[in-house]
Amino acid sequence: MRIIVTPGQVEVVAPEKVSEHRIHQFVQEKQQWVVLTLAKIANSHHDYKGLAPDLYSHGAEIPYQGGMVKLVIRPSKLKRIKIEFSKEFIAYIPEALITREYSDELKEALIKWMKKNSKLNVEQLVNRHAEKRQLFPRTINMKTQRSRWGSCGIHNDIHINWLLIMAPPEVLEYVVVHELCHIRIKNHSTYFWALVGEHMPGYQQHRHWLRKHGHRLMMGL
Repeated sequence: MRIIVTPGQVEVVAPEKVSEHRIHQFVQEKQQWVVLTLAKIANSHHDYKGLAPDLYSHGAEIPYQGGMVKLVIRPSKLKRIKIEFSKEFIAYIPEALITREYSDELKEALIKWMKKNSKLNVEQLVNRHAEKRQLFPRTINMKTQRSRWGSCGIHNDIHINWLLIMAPPEVLEYVVVHELCHIRIKNHSTYFWALVGEHMPGYQQHRHWLRKHGHRLMMGL
């Protein structure tokens, strides 16, 4: 069992076989830690505001690959919102939507675009690293998770959090390499980290970046 504390939220993760009584007991045991952690978050010098804009409209800044990218709105004859990227995010908005509030629809379209492109990026990274040590996953899956960046299952299915597309490309690469290395070594031993370093020297700085900034990515778009 584990407890995940994020701004304004406390989440308990437990196996199905654990009784509700044991879960409550576990939370009581960790109550002081939870209270202190919430206080630390509230008093931190980080503002803990997410990276996403309050409103998805022309001129808004969208987090992407470690930077903030301008959102450009263009009216369109299309029936659905279309997203393109070329130094800026260009959103083609159907004329029927332009006349009313379309922020939520645009947000969903951006999320869909990012999920699709994060999968393509991850596949390219797997192709780049897998052959060196025969670290071929059975499947590659993109997930929306609020507590993990990636995982590797017992059958070598790897899962990557699509929110990493908002991080610098090297950070996404580190997480992909991390999970690929779990195909060979299922723990975090010295041998595991040596294998990660073999594929990506200097991975420590990308791991540190996630620890420092990851909470903002986890808040999503």
